[in-house]
Formats: sequence, structure tokens, C-alpha cells
Amino acid sequence: MVTTAATPDKSDRFLLLDGHSLAYRAFFALPVENFSTTDGQPTNAVYGFTSMLINVLRDEQPTHIAVAFDRSEPTFRHEQYVEYKAGRQKTPDEFRSQVSLIFEVLDALRIPRLSVAGFEADDIIATLAVQATRAGMKTLIVTGDRDAFQLVDDDVTILYPVRGVSELSRMDPAAVEAKYGVPPQRYRELAALVGETSDNLPGVPGVGPKTAAKWLTKYGDLDTLVARVEEIKGKAGDNLREHLAQVLRNHQINKLDTEVGLELTPPQLIMGQWDREEIHTLFDSLQFRVLRERLYSTLSAAEPEADEGFDVDLDALEPGALGTWLDANAGDRLGIAVTGTWGRGTGEITAVALASKKGPAVHLDPAELIEDDERALAAYLADPARPKAIHEAKGPMLAFAARGVTLDGVTSDTALAAYLALPGQRTFDLADLALRYLHRELRSETEESGQLTLDGSGEEEAAQALAVRARAVTELADVLDKDLEKRGATRLLREVELPLVGVLADMERAGIAVDTDHLAGLSASLGGQVKEQEQDAHSAVGREFNLGSPKQVQQVLFDELNLPKTKRTKTGYTTDSEALTNLLEKEPHPVLEHILRWREVAKLKSIVDSLIPMADDNGRIHTTFNQMIAATGRLSSTDPNLQNIPIRTAEGRQIREAFVVGDGYESLLTADYSQIELRIMAHLSEDEALLEAFGSGADFHTITASRVFGLPPEQIDGELRARIKAMNYGLAYGLSAYGLSQQLRISPDEARGLMEEYFEQFGGVRDYLRNIVAKARQDGYTETILGRRRYLPDLNSDNRQRREMAERMALNAPIQGSAADIIKVAGLNVHRAINTAGLTSRILLQVHDELVFEVAPGELETLKTLVSTEMAGAYDLRAPLSVSMGTGRTWQEAAH
Repeated sequence: MVTTAATPDKSDRFLLLDGHSLAYRAFFALPVENFSTTDGQPTNAVYGFTSMLINVLRDEQPTHIAVAFDRSEPTFRHEQYVEYKAGRQKTPDEFRSQVSLIFEVLDALRIPRLSVAGFEADDIIATLAVQATRAGMKTLIVTGDRDAFQLVDDDVTILYPVRGVSELSRMDPAAVEAKYGVPPQRYRELAALVGETSDNLPGVPGVGPKTAAKWLTKYGDLDTLVARVEEIKGKAGDNLREHLAQVLRNHQINKLDTEVGLELTPPQLIMGQWDREEIHTLFDSLQFRVLRERLYSTLSAAEPEADEGFDVDLDALEPGALGTWLDANAGDRLGIAVTGTWGRGTGEITAVALASKKGPAVHLDPAELIEDDERALAAYLADPARPKAIHEAKGPMLAFAARGVTLDGVTSDTALAAYLALPGQRTFDLADLALRYLHRELRSETEESGQLTLDGSGEEEAAQALAVRARAVTELADVLDKDLEKRGATRLLREVELPLVGVLADMERAGIAVDTDHLAGLSASLGGQVKEQEQDAHSAVGREFNLGSPKQVQQVLFDELNLPKTKRTKTGYTTDSEALTNLLEKEPHPVLEHILRWREVAKLKSIVDSLIPMADDNGRIHTTFNQMIAATGRLSSTDPNLQNIPIRTAEGRQIREAFVVGDGYESLLTADYSQIELRIMAHLSEDEALLEAFGSGADFHTITASRVFGLPPEQIDGELRARIKAMNYGLAYGLSAYGLSQQLRISPDEARGLMEEYFEQFGGVRDYLRNIVAKARQDGYTETILGRRRYLPDLNSDNRQRREMAERMALNAPIQGSAADIIKVAGLNVHRAINTAGLTSRILLQVHDELVFEVAPGELETLKTLVSTEMAGAYDLRAPLSVSMGTGRTWQEAAH
């Protein structure tokens, strides 16, 4: 973290940050409800702090740096004044859990952090600032504590947050005097007179900064003011004389200690060399995708990780020579890089580069290829025996298909391979992976390559850059192959993820037909309901207000109606749906019903309105499936997100009514797995009672409830069944006793007792859940039935909250990940079987555990048999897979 001190020179810039001050500001500047990981860890403070830090490092380019933090022990100021900082609100738990995360960010960036028992952060900062000035360094202090203004001089400048931590004001001597009317050396005296509420240091009543500045300007300093206090006239003078003792006490307490004993001096606090791998691991766990990209694109603090690029010999081919070039490089797995556009089931290729790891490469413009070269390229791309490597293959696959060209024989998609190796990461940029795995930059080593001269026209540079990408892909593929071999993920890539790319491309290309008239009618209907709920809410209150404004909703609920307060936030009290639902149970006021219903129908209307323009000229919507988002292996759907359509409400089901069978087909068929997570849990735990419940053929939740409550199945009512259903699924999702209590709206103790009763009957489940966490803590990861790993370094974290979240992920990942693996295998097998059987029917969608098919005339029974066989046989579980199917003209009619 700290290197040997160097002799300062005139260019040395020392950056000091007040850690707690800035983190606390960040916490209140960003809504905690909007910043958390998918596992529930709040990240608003660490996000805001890190964002501010990146900006300051970028803008100020310091050579030396340190971050000072307060400690929990009392300071010398508490000894002088026992009421110092008394009355401060309790630190929010959501903030406290993030301090250690900020420490981890600083440690990963190799930024020294300092704290000393008995002293505050600003004492450490004051000490270092004085030492830095003596060492001939210029100092910048980033703090939200105004006490630091007393340090400002020609060598020390304060960067003071004026809006959260995103906007900093530069406070030099002139700026301090302009704002407060006194020079920096008098600021401490002004603060003694005015007081500081946050420190519980009351000032002179009725005396503000302007009056205090006028006095200090007139008398020169506080000592002279005190000596001549009898000259101050009026009420202000009386108040000053009455509170003179506390002014002197404030002045003493406000003094920053510049003699704190520190082990390190400013010249030793050199900006460190951060490590890309460590940043990746930490930012993966915090899910800081955008911040990671900003860090890498704006900061050069890291020691150069690559001092070379890629040697590429870009061959200038004569027309008709491409086939010969491909034959000459037939022994290599070529890297492919393309430029173009794709999405919504189609695309367009504008350029292609092929490169061998030995060096030769070609750049091709498909629009300018002669017929022989076009045929040679198409034959090569379609040949499954010619191994290829490409980065993010699905988009190019769609674009090639639009030209009538098949892309086959891909043995490595370097983005997919990196996803299996680093499942917690959110982006898989080729340049970043080249640095991470190859320690090389994505650039050409030569200014001239073959017959290509870089003349500044742009075309040559673009050709060279694309060839470099192709070369990087083929080298990266080799390294990732070895990495996946070590991780046991080679089979998962080759047999599941890579073949699935082609299946998903086919599904995206097909799309699903949609009835836009139905959607338009539904939009109008929902719009009417939105208006109706809005009017009813206004009537319930007796005045108009904006239901979409949290501030106005707060005012109505808590100020005007005096309803019980919800959880406090920076801007008042939370009005999120969960809080209002809980409030409705306690205080069934009609306005709460109307607000919640208004939100529900407004959300549905926004979904419907977003779908209408998505339909293409053929009346079909083409979603985009992504294999590299969820760490569990689940597919995601975007543009539009068809996994986001609710099916538990009547309106949500009406949206599904809009998805219909297309022209030339006779119906839709849906098929999904029944209770797949529970069957996987029974399989992995080998719990005999659970396996017996599945084998009975009776309702699973009724049978398990019967065992837990000791009642015959016919006496299990809806409430008891619902409790055990929540338990069954909750355990598969890593649900805690508290989570179960919230779901069932019972006390945590009651939920804990229910879990104990459950485990008495299903001890194998208890043992499995206990052992899976212990094994994951030992191995550092969990595994699915197909070997998909989820790496969980936080299982050994000192942060209790992060450790407990990692434990819940360890419980969840094998079951959820195995379900994702199985539905992927099912989709692959069904797609393959449809082609083998020569059917015209096709898969359109995969949504969670459901597959949606478009059925060609006369093929329904054949397809149903084929789908049932392939899905049920996707994996041999001890609790065999069960498939449910339905057919209909619409997606909703085909539900089952």
C-alpha cells in the first residue's frame, strides 16, 4: 500500500480525503432503496464515495494520497466537553454495513487509509497538511467538515461538497473570505461565535456568520473581541457576554490538532499501483459495472499492465484469392471479428476480419466481395469442421443469417467462456479480457502491416483495428480453454452454452406474433383505470395531489391524514409498495388502496405501451436473450423483457393474450417443468421423505404439510398448505426465518419454529443446506449438477452482512443454477429433435422454466410427444422431472 518516500518536487500534489464525512454525505445523497446488490447489500454510500473518488483522481491527478477515518472511541474533545456531538441521530444500519466496503475499495485501489484512537479524521488531515506544506507539497483536502477551512492557505485548498458528493467547490483563501467574510485563519473564531449544530456546540444566540464576521473584522481577532466585549452594544452584545464561556470552549474544541502521532509522512503516502484482478473481484461483488468502466477509462493510476499489443500481418488479397488464403490457414482455429448492427432478430455485417494466431489476417468488406470470394467465405463460416473463435457470437450469427450465411463450427465464444470463468462479472469487454488474460493491449504493434499504409484516411486504421480484435480473440480463446479446463467448465461451454447460442439466434429471428389492436385496446383500458384510481385517491383525501410524487404522497399520508409513519429515509418516510401494503393492513384507509392500485395499473400500462412499437412489419416481436447476465446461469430477456409480464393478475394475463399464433401456424404450445426447484432440492438432499412425497402422486405441498403438522392430508386447509408451500420454495431460494416471517406475515419466532418443525420431518434437507454452505466456504464456490460454478469469496468475509448474504447465495445457487442448466439442455434437445424429425414447428421463447412453441398444421401431437420426451429426459433426477403442457391461439390460452 505504501512505498518508500521520495523527495518531493514542485509537481507533487497531496490529496487528503475525510472518509466518514464523504461517505455519510454519499449515503444521504443517493437513495438507499435505489442502490443495492441483487442480494440486498446496500451500496449507495460506497457507490457515491467511489464515484466521487474516481472523479477527483481523474481531475486532480494527485501524486500522493490518503483517506482519514474517524474511530468509535471517544476523542480528547469528549474529555473537554462531555456533550460533544451528543444528540446526533443513530448511524443507520444500512450505512454502517458499507464502511468496511469502502475500506475494501480503498485497499483494492492501493490508497492508504489512516485512523488514530482518540483523534478525529480532521486532526489526521490537519497534521498531514502541515507536514506536506513543510515538505514543499501542494495539498487538496476533500471534506464536508467546515472546520477544515481553518487550514486553507496558499498551499492548502479545500474541495467542499455542495451537492451530495457529485459537485465540489474549490475553497482557496479568497473563496473562504468571500463566503464567510473572514480569512481562513479567522474561520475557527467565527465558528466559535456561530456554533456548530452537528457537533452540539451552541453559538451565541442571534449571532450568525455575518455578525460574527463584522465583529472579527472590526476587532481583528477573537482575543481582542473578548478583551473589548463590553463595547458590543445591544441584544447581541448582551448575548455574547452571557455566552462568552461557551464561545471560548467552542474555540478550544474547534482547534485541529496538527501534532497527531502518525507512522507515515506525506512523502510516503504515494498513490499506489492498483491491481485489475482485485478490482474486478470487488466490483463484481458490488455489481459496479458502470463505475468499473469509468475507472478503467479515466484513471491511469494503475501500473501499465501491458507494454505491447498484437503483431498482425494484414494480407492484401487479390480478388478471388480468399479461398486460397483460407486453405493456407486451414490448420488453425481462426479468430473472427465483425462490425455491423444486429438486434430484433436480424442484422447487417459491414466488415469481417479473420486472423490466425500465427499472424496472418485478412479484412473483408462483404459488399465488395466478388462471387468466388463470397462463396469461399460462406463455405468456411458454415463448415462445422473448421474451428472458429469469436467474441459474442449471437449478434454476428443473426447478421450473417440475414445474408443467407450460416455460422457454424464455433468452438469458443470468448465472452461466454469468460462468463463461465467469471460468473459474477457483468460485462465481458474484449479489451479488458485481453489485458486480464493476455496482458496485452488491444492495439497493433506496427504502423505498417503488409501492404497497408496508415495514411490517416480512417479506413486503414479501422481494418487494422478489426484484424487486431480477430487476432486477440483467437489467442484469448486458447487461454480461456485452459482456464475452463481447470475450472471443470469445458463441457458446459461446449455442450450447453455454445450450442445454445444458435438456438437462441433462431428464436430471436423467429420472434412471436402479437395482436397490436389488442394491445392498443388494453392500453386504453388501463389508461382509464389509471385515471379512475387517481380520481378516487383525490376523493378519498379531498384534494388533488400527484400520486407519482413520493414527496406529495408523504405529505398526504403522514402530515394530513396522520397515518402511522413508515421507515424513515433522508427525504421523510418511505412510500414504497411494500411499506404501503404493510400500512394498509394496520390502517385500511381507502387512499392507500387507490395509490397501490394506481401504481399497479400504471406499471402494466407502461409495459403495454412499450410493447406496441416493438412489433415489426410482420407483426412479430423479437426479444433478445442474454446468456451472460445472471450468475446462476438463468437466461434474461430484453427489448422487450418478456420475463417481466406478470401472470398472477387478470391484467397481466390480458397482456399475454396479445401474443398469438402467427400466419401459417395453427396454435401455440407451452411446456414447463412442474416444481423443478423442489425436485432438484429432493435430488440433491436425497431426503427420503421428500422423495417419497414426490413419488406419492398426490399434491406435493399437501403431503409435505401433512407430515409437518401431523395431520391427514384431507385436514390440510389452504392456510396450512400455503405455509408449507412458502417453506418448500423458500428453502430452495435460501430463505431465512426472517424472510419467511415477512412472506407469511407471522413473527420471526413463529417462522423459526415452523422451520424447525419442517426439519424434524425432512432432516436430509437440513443436513444438505448445512453441508452445502460448509463445502462452499471450504471450496470458495458452489456447483450445479452440470458443474456451473458460483464463486463466493464473501463466505469468509469479516463483514457479517456480506457473509450472511453469501451464505444465502450458497444455498440458492446450486438449486437455481441446476434448474437453469436443465431448461437449457431441454431447449437444446427439443430444438435438435424438431430438426431431426423434419418438423416445421419451432421454439419461440424460453421464459424461466417454460418453453413456448409455434405449432405447424398437423404437427401438434407429434410435437407434444417429442417435447414431453425431451424435456422429461433432460436430466435423470431422483425425483423425476414432470412436464406440463397446454395449447391455444394465444400465449394465455396455452397456459396450463
